[in-house]
Amino acid sequence: MTLSQLNQISDLLRDSPLDLGGDVGKMRRIFDEMLGSAPLPDDVRTETTELGGVPVVEVRAGATDPAAATVLYFHGGAYAIGSADASVGPVSEIARRTAATAYSVDYRLAPEHPFPAAVHDALAAYRALLDRGVPAGSVAVTGESAGGGLALALLLAIRDAGLPQPSSATVLSPWTDLTQSGGTVASRADEDPALSRRALDTRAADYLDGADPRTPLASPLHADLRGLPPLLIQAGGREILLDDALRLATRAAHADVPVVLRTFPGAPHVFQGFASVVEEAALALDQVAAFITDHARPEH
Repeated sequence: MTLSQLNQISDLLRDSPLDLGGDVGKMRRIFDEMLGSAPLPDDVRTETTELGGVPVVEVRAGATDPAAATVLYFHGGAYAIGSADASVGPVSEIARRTAATAYSVDYRLAPEHPFPAAVHDALAAYRALLDRGVPAGSVAVTGESAGGGLALALLLAIRDAGLPQPSSATVLSPWTDLTQSGGTVASRADEDPALSRRALDTRAADYLDGADPRTPLASPLHADLRGLPPLLIQAGGREILLDDALRLATRAAHADVPVVLRTFPGAPHVFQGFASVVEEAALALDQVAAFITDHARPEH
């Protein structure tokens, strides 16, 4: 275990200027600067392109195998901040471990583009992959934080549209319940260095724009999850969204969805983004890569 490293990351997050519930324009700049500050390894190749009219960044790292999975990635940022460009670091870590081509999706953000704009963009990107001849069985959907919630909403939208499901979905510290009803929202409030109830309430209001927070495509925790592909859920023991992950795993199991839940004691929200310096984060991404590879079915 690397508790000392996790503590250092928690201290870094706690001391950062990022306030997830702060001024949107300012926080977008800070968030992108934080995520984009680390230099990318020399083997990372990126290209800005589009899928179904939605901007994406195509990411490859190391050797790429044409028979490997195609990763469709949704960044975090509470539906209001974050970008595909700033997320290239963690996306490339997954791409390298899977030999996959990954697409980080620049879905529209609130408050300028409230729910369900992000869901529409996610579905358009997925449809575009299918239209290009990418087999659904080779696509692995992945997302962090709000992007994890969006990844789950995409699975529901795919099912409702009668499209074939991807091979798997991996959600890292997912925000699945915009009502903030999980018990750890209160019990982990003093431990979480990155998130607060106030910030989540602010961003949920921006995203929902008056919609019911229990709407399944906004809060997948409240959805009927039957028919979804295998799920891997990861969460840190130090985050207020821990109960979002725990309850999601329970609901998925009750819906007969194959589900694997991994929790990491002492880890903060989306600690996987520090895989280059934190052993536990690297281990978590090794698990993500193994799950993606084990479930990918390129011929289907």
